[in-house]
Amino acid sequence: MPRALWKGAVSFGLVHVPVSLHSAEKRNTLDFTLLDRRDFAPVGYKRVNKQTGEEVSWDQIVKGYEYEDGSYVAMSDEDFRQANVEATQTVDILAFVDAEDIAPMYFDTPYYLSPTKRGEKGYALLRETLRRSKKAAVATVVIRTRQHIATLLPVGPMLVLNTLRYDADIKAIDEFELPGEARASAKEVDMALRLVKEMSEKWKPGKYHDGYRQDILARIEKKVKAGETHEVAEPGAEEEAPQRKGAEVIDLMALLKRSVAGEGVQTGNGKPHRKTTRRARAHNPASSHEKRKRA
Repeated sequence: MPRALWKGAVSFGLVHVPVSLHSAEKRNTLDFTLLDRRDFAPVGYKRVNKQTGEEVSWDQIVKGYEYEDGSYVAMSDEDFRQANVEATQTVDILAFVDAEDIAPMYFDTPYYLSPTKRGEKGYALLRETLRRSKKAAVATVVIRTRQHIATLLPVGPMLVLNTLRYDADIKAIDEFELPGEARASAKEVDMALRLVKEMSEKWKPGKYHDGYRQDILARIEKKVKAGETHEVAEPGAEEEAPQRKGAEVIDLMALLKRSVAGEGVQTGNGKPHRKTTRRARAHNPASSHEKRKRA
């Protein structure tokens, strides 16, 4: 059993369900160290006074909030302590809403909730109630001294608590310039629906991988084996970024027809869709590029 962040309860009405809270995130980031190219010694960060250019020691540093341009309010550790919410260990359900009404941009960080001793029955009851009602429980929860708004949703046999971004943290849609007069014709929509049907499959998250991370690790391993552990490689001519082309007028209907016919349709792993024809592959620039790459 993974280590729990805390053990507490889910509370709604008079019902309390004993649970453990676990992180559902597994970060696969690559950590790089800044080096001096002359002797490969690590380069540190300096705390520098921007006016004098002098280094500042930790005991002389305070946190400040810029309330006006160039004007600050200094905040002490006591200010932050008094502002902290009470570190409760309860998921307090406030309401139940239709799960489909929560837009994707509100979801932030997922956590698993697992039942603790004597909580199995209440856990199963809440999970099945949410599943059958197709509702999401909206709740408040304190995680690492910060209060969050969150949802509880059933995923397979588990309850998943997902913290949400507050509405004030989401940019308004009207801040963006959106096409007002653009309309899709009925034929274009029908063709797009055919394409969706051709490319539809069961959701299998395990088939998708971080190709960029894998390529970086492979490149690092290649350099280590070649003994290139003390060189800063400059990008070669073949690795230069391609020049961006100007905007082109797109024939949407033609692209949809080609896609339904099998040209350029790819699956999540970057491989051609299974219904791609041999003729389409022969005329696919991506396929030609792959052949040259393998050669």
